[in-house]
Amino acid sequence: MKEMPLNRKTRFAEPHIFAILFFFIVLMALCTRIVPAGLYNRVPIEVEGSTRMMVDPSSYRRVENTPVDLLGIFMSIPRGFTEAAAVIAVTFCVGGAFGVVKRTGAISIGVAALARRMSKRGILVIPVLMVVFSAIAAFIGTQELSLIYVPIILPLMLALGFDSITAAATALCATTAGFTGAITNPFTVGLAQKISDIPLYSGSSYRFLVLVVLTFSTVLYVMRYAGKVRKDPSKSLVREVDERWRAQFAAEGETTRTKATTREMLAGVSAVLMFAWMIWGVLAWKWEMIHMAGMLLAIGLVSGVLGGLNPNAICRAFEEGFGEVLLGAMIMGVARGVAVVMTQGQIIDTVIHYMAQMIQNIPPAVNAVGMFLAQTGFNFLVSSGSGQAVITMPIMAPLSDLVGVTRQVAILAFQLGDGLSNIIFPTSGYFMAVLALAKVPWDRWLRFMLPLFFIQALLGSGFLVVAQMIGWQ
Repeated sequence: MKEMPLNRKTRFAEPHIFAILFFFIVLMALCTRIVPAGLYNRVPIEVEGSTRMMVDPSSYRRVENTPVDLLGIFMSIPRGFTEAAAVIAVTFCVGGAFGVVKRTGAISIGVAALARRMSKRGILVIPVLMVVFSAIAAFIGTQELSLIYVPIILPLMLALGFDSITAAATALCATTAGFTGAITNPFTVGLAQKISDIPLYSGSSYRFLVLVVLTFSTVLYVMRYAGKVRKDPSKSLVREVDERWRAQFAAEGETTRTKATTREMLAGVSAVLMFAWMIWGVLAWKWEMIHMAGMLLAIGLVSGVLGGLNPNAICRAFEEGFGEVLLGAMIMGVARGVAVVMTQGQIIDTVIHYMAQMIQNIPPAVNAVGMFLAQTGFNFLVSSGSGQAVITMPIMAPLSDLVGVTRQVAILAFQLGDGLSNIIFPTSGYFMAVLALAKVPWDRWLRFMLPLFFIQALLGSGFLVVAQMIGWQ
């Protein structure tokens, strides 16, 4: 038998994201055989013109176990695709639209011009973009807009000497800060306050303070990392990934010219105006994912025509763009499979039932923080903010009365638990898709993000303690 050389080094292979997600799907399937099945009754509630089903907190009951079998494990993935269809559609439309705009040359010229103008003060791009992204999320709560932001800002960040983690963080961390410290987010604050029977969007002054502190600390953290990378590229956590990005952008002629032709200007201006129209539609007309997807397709088509592309060229550009986001779209469906398994096994309600019982046994001084931790744990299982609200808040609101926490504080605990961990857990589909778009491995992102997450968790806990002490209503 041939002996292995003694000096041979073995290298631990980073697990693929599909392997990580499939592990959690199998783990949840095993839990359906161990955790008792249980259900709450659901009752309809009208919010923002739509009907949602929320749990009746007094109706929990044990039911017969429905463990997920081997076939159910594999069926959970295509069912996950079905449930996440709207966000997956947006992901493909993002890729297709920017594939066309990129083919017109408008992006490459615009990036080159901006990089040249801001070469000495490029770091200022980060706080400006992050404040805007945070403000949008604070009012409309659509974190999925990160899927659109990243393809736009990634080439610019690399041209300015930063890295792909900086681009992803500018979008993800800013939208998360805004989503968490939401002022009028209808999907979290509005829904939770409706369920908790307190005035809609009340307590906005204190939430504004939370929003400012979270956004400010996040901007400082991202700028500190970006500054280190720009000064010394070896400090980047994704240096080898960015080398491939830079080679791709160089091959596409990203920095060869800084003066646009008339057609390139028309393509770029039309894309910017239509993108602004889409944001206004989300803000003013409550556009949903399907509206955004349609608008993105229109952006690609109009930009392609104005940019001088023939129909075949536009179609090929869409095709290439779809291919670039394929991994991100697939991640969403696989990630949703975790929740599908838990729903089929009827253990989600059991988890929240026992979480509520645990909070009742926590000392009164830290009940609000206990709620925050419970909501964070539950967010791993149900990453949808509105979905988490209709499951947890009908239980947490009356529970807060029993343990001496105001309902406003309980809602803030829900906001923090639901929001901050959205860009940590691999079960958050849109988050993993953004990382795939930027080609940032999840383990590298965790190395960057975990310190900020703990900083924000400490700040959030402090806000909860102060809110409880002052009796915030």
